Amino acid sequence: MNAPSSSATPSSVPTGTAQIGVTGLAVMGSNIARNFARNGYTVALHNRSIGKTDALLEKHGGDGDFVRTETVEEFVDALERPRRVLIMVKAGDATDAVINELADAMEPGDIIIDGGNALYTDTIRREAALADRGLLFIGAGISGGEEGALNGPSIMPGGPAESYKSVGPMLEKVAAQVDGEPCCTHIGADGSGHFVKMVHNGIEYADMQLIGEAYDLMRRALDLPVAEIADVFREWNTTELESYLIEITAEVLSQVDAETGKPLVDVIVDEAGQKGTGRWTVKAALDLGIPTTGIAEAVFARALSSSTNQRKAAQGLASGSLSAAPADKKAFVDDIKAALYASKVVAYAQGFDEISAGSTEYGWNVDRGSLATIWRGGCIIRAQFLNRIREAYATDPELPSLLLAPYFRDAVEAGIDAWRRVVATATTMGVPVPAFASSLSYYDGLRSERLPAALTQGLRDFFGAHTYQRVDKPGTFHTLWSEDRSEVSE
Repeated sequence: MNAPSSSATPSSVPTGTAQIGVTGLAVMGSNIARNFARNGYTVALHNRSIGKTDALLEKHGGDGDFVRTETVEEFVDALERPRRVLIMVKAGDATDAVINELADAMEPGDIIIDGGNALYTDTIRREAALADRGLLFIGAGISGGEEGALNGPSIMPGGPAESYKSVGPMLEKVAAQVDGEPCCTHIGADGSGHFVKMVHNGIEYADMQLIGEAYDLMRRALDLPVAEIADVFREWNTTELESYLIEITAEVLSQVDAETGKPLVDVIVDEAGQKGTGRWTVKAALDLGIPTTGIAEAVFARALSSSTNQRKAAQGLASGSLSAAPADKKAFVDDIKAALYASKVVAYAQGFDEISAGSTEYGWNVDRGSLATIWRGGCIIRAQFLNRIREAYATDPELPSLLLAPYFRDAVEAGIDAWRRVVATATTMGVPVPAFASSLSYYDGLRSERLPAALTQGLRDFFGAHTYQRVDKPGTFHTLWSEDRSEVSE
């Protein structure tokens, strides 16, 4: 049936007829509401401003069955039991306000789904508070942007298993589908879904930074025209680097500004924004003791790009003696490609390490292989090599590091010399490559038999009596540095 007209009165709102409700009808909320409707579900619509509801119905009412509501009470009454409500509002206080308003109107057994980019600790808190009221709460990470919300996103729901039984089939139906499998699965308890989405976004930060560094090297080190660089990325997207981000990089670099005739990238201010999920990923990694160096450098690179006053003041700083550009441009482009792939593997390896640590810390029992499965479609970091990650965890679910999986180990080893040449050349030419360089250093640290941490422990013991362990016998020891420097067992 067609949606009720925007002039519907409260008395005309059907009761208990909608299978899902969506509140928060900005672009993402509107698009996912349309996605549900297109997939055969009757969708109750609610927004604080009724104008957004009416705009959706006017433009897209033909997408399926919608129920127009004006108040929270009407909205809740329009839903069949158990009621299922998807919140698509700005993370933070606004989410708490909407949850509390909904909870006051709902009954035990009803389900609230937060589809925003919430901080996972907030999700843990909200799930516990709603459980005390008999309500079920799902924190669902949703990736794919506006297009994904409409045509099939990757969905990462976390919360009580019983709630997934009711909501899961609906989410799986509207999610992206790859090889007949939905890009949606139950991640685990309470905040697990939003934690996984947070790390997904952190990997996204690293991926974009690495792409930016590859572009910058071709532009500054090789002096290639922007259109030619676009062609390089377009060609790379037919190789093992095939991914959504590589694809759209070629599109962005191909765009010409209509007003100036210059490449669009040259008229965009070079200050990268961020909404917080990258910072959250790094903060959580620090709390968990997991080195996510590539992600951290991507976050810091965005922060540096926005430090405009400092950058302007520093433009006269000495560069030292800079080397000449590589003579063989094609060979260096091939080196950049290898370095990009290897660094990308490190970013994913670090992200999956953080997910594993978070899963252990909170008892979520996250299946890393299933994440690779649901990230293959719909989401921003979808890429061909996620199939390889899926295979790696299917072969060894307890894999200590993605870098140890045979496929990725071979791939990195094949490109290691090129990776080193890129970092060395960039350094001698004065082109910043923080993500390339930190990823290589992480790889070298991981493979090292001995690290200078032994000296760090000695220094800590000297100034703070923090003790150390020995390689040749068990136990904990301390050297009496201020006395006779003999060693004692602690």
